[in-house]
Amino acid sequence: MVSSLVTLALTVTWDPTIRGILVVLVSFLVLCGSGYLVLSTNVGSRLGFLVAAAAFWGWMTIMGAAWWVYGIGLEGAPPAWVVVEVLTATQAGDTSNARLPEARDLSGWRKLPEGDVILGEAQTAADEALTGEESPVARFEATGDYVTVGAYAIGGRDLSNPLSRIPGPSPPQHALVQVQPAVEVITLQEGQTCPAGATCIEFGETPPKAEPVRGAPVISVIMVRDLGSARLPPAIVTISSAVIFAIVANTLHRRDKLVAEHREQASV
Repeated sequence: MVSSLVTLALTVTWDPTIRGILVVLVSFLVLCGSGYLVLSTNVGSRLGFLVAAAAFWGWMTIMGAAWWVYGIGLEGAPPAWVVVEVLTATQAGDTSNARLPEARDLSGWRKLPEGDVILGEAQTAADEALTGEESPVARFEATGDYVTVGAYAIGGRDLSNPLSRIPGPSPPQHALVQVQPAVEVITLQEGQTCPAGATCIEFGETPPKAEPVRGAPVISVIMVRDLGSARLPPAIVTISSAVIFAIVANTLHRRDKLVAEHREQASV
């Protein structure tokens, strides 16, 4: 906890952190303060504050609703593939020892072809898990040390069904990427000989296409789709602003009723 706070403190600099906060704060005070100053000189400080507050929170409600609908502005965590398990087997397709029940049998899974959108995103997540410096399941130093031999997916919404486009809960979606260690490619210098079991090329030659090592263990990276919370922050902003706007507007309404009653009593 302390180390995290120290790291955060060291990352705070004048530009852009402190400077950005001051710019936003001064802009807010100038915009809202000038509006309140004009209102307070015309209708009084208390009523001017209520009118300014109602205008501000009403504007925040409209802006938050636009963020919420279009998924822009203040965004939460984007959708991503989360690695839940890395399994090692002697044969491709053998995932019977997987902790995830759905991954123990790949017969119902859909094989992902080259160029598939799911394959691209899942491959990126698998690369990060297998080679990331902070990944607890890292098995390789670089992405060139292994070759993808298969990729599968199951679950999620059926995009071919028009009813699946209706907003609502989504069924779980899983992906599986299988890799094997790649055959080592060595660039021979003058006078060097090619080691046994390796692929060698002369200096200046184009490296051959990566091939998996025959008989090498198959590593399966099992992932689940995290839908994220991209629209959660704008939803919170919209709902919170709408509640505050309703409270301020109700206060203005009750004040108007009270003023009307006092005027009627004064005219009698």
